[in-house]
Amino acid sequence: MESTFSSPAEAALQREAGDPALLTPLADLDRVYELERVIGFVRDVGCQRVALQFPDQLLGDSGAVAARLEEATGSKMFILGDTAYGSCCVDVLGAEQAGAQALVHFGPACLSPPARPLPVAFVFGQRSVALELCAQAFEAQNPDPTAPVVLLSEPACAHALEALATLLRPRYKDLLISSPALPLPVGSPRPVPEPLERFGRHFPLALGRCLEEYGAFYVGGSEASSDPELDPDLSRLLLGWAPGRPFSSCCPDTGQTQDESARAGRLRARRRYLVEKARDAHVIGLLAGTLGVAQHREALAHLRNLTKSAGKRSYVLALGRPTPAKLANFPEMDVFVLLACPLGALAPQLSSGFFQPILAPCELEAACNPAWPPPGLAPHLTHYADLLPGSPFHVPLPPPESELWDTPDVSLISGELRPPPAWHLSNDPGCSALTPRPQLELAESSPAASFLSSRSWQGLEPRLGQTPVTEAVSGRRGIAIAYEDEGSS
Repeated sequence: MESTFSSPAEAALQREAGDPALLTPLADLDRVYELERVIGFVRDVGCQRVALQFPDQLLGDSGAVAARLEEATGSKMFILGDTAYGSCCVDVLGAEQAGAQALVHFGPACLSPPARPLPVAFVFGQRSVALELCAQAFEAQNPDPTAPVVLLSEPACAHALEALATLLRPRYKDLLISSPALPLPVGSPRPVPEPLERFGRHFPLALGRCLEEYGAFYVGGSEASSDPELDPDLSRLLLGWAPGRPFSSCCPDTGQTQDESARAGRLRARRRYLVEKARDAHVIGLLAGTLGVAQHREALAHLRNLTKSAGKRSYVLALGRPTPAKLANFPEMDVFVLLACPLGALAPQLSSGFFQPILAPCELEAACNPAWPPPGLAPHLTHYADLLPGSPFHVPLPPPESELWDTPDVSLISGELRPPPAWHLSNDPGCSALTPRPQLELAESSPAASFLSSRSWQGLEPRLGQTPVTEAVSGRRGIAIAYEDEGSS
C-alpha cells in the first residue's frame, strides 16, 4: 500500500537528480548534439541569453554542452530540467523565467507549436544506424518491389533515412521518405506545394496519391527495451496508420524486424474500450497536461462544451504530470481526459497503475459527439488542435433538435441501455412523466454529493448545536515529525 499511494521517507534522502558523469565522450559531443548547427542558430538569432532544454536522461551531458556553446558563442546559457509536464514539449515558461531570448531543445520532441512565439532549434541527436542490415531487413519484409512503402524512424534516426533510401531505390521505385515536421523560422516562406503533415512528420506525396495507400517501415526502438509498447511515438503511428496496410519495425543496431500488426490491433482494441468507458461515464476529469502548447485554452473550452452537450459533468484539474497517487485523490471521477501534446496524451495510457482510465481528447470526442464517424471510418487524431474549428478533421456537434441525440445506444461493457442527455429529455414536449408540485423545492443534483452519499464513511459528524462552547486552548506545537510534548526518542 505504501508503494502505491506514497513513497518511503528514506527515498527522498537517497534519490539522485541524475548521473553527474558524462554520458557521451567529449570527442563525440559535437556530432551527437550537432553543436555546429546550434552555434550557427545562436549567431543567426543574435541573442545573448539562450535556454538549453534537456530531458532527464541527457542531463549528464548538459554541463559540457553548455560550456562548449558559451565558449563558442559568448552568449549566456541556461540549463532547463525537471519540466512541469513532458520533456518533449518546448518549455517556453521556463525560458521566460530565465529571461532567455531563444531556446534549444535536445532529445525527443513532439514538435507541437509553442503557445508563445520564441526562436526554437531542435536537436534530436544522431543515433548510429546499420544501413546494410536495415536494407536487408527491408527487403525481407517487402518482397514486392512495386508495393508503396513509407520510410519512418524515431527522431534520432531521421538523419539516416535518405542514405537508407539510396540503397533501396535501385529496386524499389515507389518509396516515400518522411522527415520531422520542424517549425519554419519566423518570416520564412512556406514551401510550394506544401507536404502532407501527419504524426509530427512531413510526407512529400505525389499529386493524386494519399498516405492510406502506403505500408510503413519504421527504423527505431531497441531489443533491450523492457516493454516496447511504452513508446508513445510508435504507438501514435500504429493507431493512426491505415489498418489494412503492413507496418513493420526494425532495430537500427541489429536490423532485426518485427511485424507490428498484432500490437496495432491491441492498441485499437484498447482505444475502442476507452471510448466505451467514456460513454458510460457520468463525471469526467479534464487534466490540464500542458500550458506551453498553442491552443490549449481553446481545446479545454471545447472539451468542456463537449461533455456538457453529452449530459456529463466535467471538472478541470491542474496536477502537473499525472501519477496514480495524484489521481487516486479523485475517486469521484469515472474517467480522466489528458489534454496534452500528442506524445504526452498517450504516455499514461500505455502505463499501468492508474485506478481509472486516462483518455486522449480524440477518444472523448468519439464518445460524446454523436456526429463523429463510426469506428473504422474515423481517423485517430493525435493532436487536440485537429478537433477544433478550422481543422479539416473538425466535426461540429449536431443541433439540439437532431435525431442523432435520440439514437439508441447500448453499452458494450455493462450491456445496459444508455439514456439520452438529460437536457434533451427536458426539452421534449411529449415528456409528461414528471409533474412539478409547488410545495417541493428542486435542488440541482451534484455528482460529487451523490458519490459522497454512497460512501460508508462521510467525514466527521458536525453535531450542530450539540457541542458545548468552550474557550480556545493552546494546542500542540512543533512539526508533525516531532511535537514539543513528545520529547526525544
